[in-house]
Amino acid sequence: MQKPILILGACGQIGTELTMELRTKYGKDTVIASDIREGSESLMDSGPFELLDATNYEAIEDVVMHYEIDEVYLMAAMLSATAEKFPMRAWNLNMNSLFNVLNLAKDRKISKIFWPSSIAVFGPNTPKENTPQSTVMEPSTVYGISKQSGERWCEYYFNKFGIDVRSVRYPGLISWKTMPGGGTTDYAVEIYHKALEMGQYNCFLQEDTKLPMMYMDDAISATLNLMEADTEKISVRSSYNLGSMSFTPNEIAQSIKEHIPEFQMDYQPDFRQAIADSWPSSIDDSFAKRDWGWQPKFDLDSTTAEMLRNLGQE
Repeated sequence: MQKPILILGACGQIGTELTMELRTKYGKDTVIASDIREGSESLMDSGPFELLDATNYEAIEDVVMHYEIDEVYLMAAMLSATAEKFPMRAWNLNMNSLFNVLNLAKDRKISKIFWPSSIAVFGPNTPKENTPQSTVMEPSTVYGISKQSGERWCEYYFNKFGIDVRSVRYPGLISWKTMPGGGTTDYAVEIYHKALEMGQYNCFLQEDTKLPMMYMDDAISATLNLMEADTEKISVRSSYNLGSMSFTPNEIAQSIKEHIPEFQMDYQPDFRQAIADSWPSSIDDSFAKRDWGWQPKFDLDSTTAEMLRNLGQE
């Protein structure tokens, strides 16, 4: 029987869908959602919710002890584009929340942690094509620096204290259920909304900027598969590369035109272009495939079909 799970940052883009999937899988009363603010009506109505600041150790500890929490999914973070505007706030949130959860595990108050990393850990000197699991990183953004630091701390706590912490490096994520939260890959969600609403989109990246992306259903599936894998199969305790598809803004526009022929795209690159230029174009995720059977289901065209179908019904 699944022991109680706590989601920190349950109202964000990933957290919302992860919470709903975990509740479907394990039962609504088994999964405690929490965030610094309330979430969507469907999330709030689906099970227990606690207002909780992920940087407040004592508050998290109280919830952990009250519900007898066994696993924590730490989804609270300030993403790449927003973090560039508020560097110290981003660093404090992204790092202090991780230390809080790692230290709860060190003190044996919880037994397992999921913490998401990102392709933002890579930098301009990283091999761009088929980026290896272990390679030069040198991130050039606040978000990337915090995620790389987090990876090192996760591995340290595993080696030093035996903490069962697991992680994946998410690429850009695409979902019709929730809006993105200030990332450099947000265009790949916004574009579908604008295609249906206006038939036109102004993209903040250049037309040939190729980035790794993933449909949210695959991201949630990967997260659950990793957390359910036998401990002895987990060979990476920093964070696993996670791949699915890679495309450019022009390619996603062409995919949309298959459904909406009149769709038009303009390009007005802003500060996020420099961030995107420092990231990989494609990912080698062979370690995840080997260790816990990772296999994505969605490509660009099936993602476009799903996005337009679901958004068109709203």
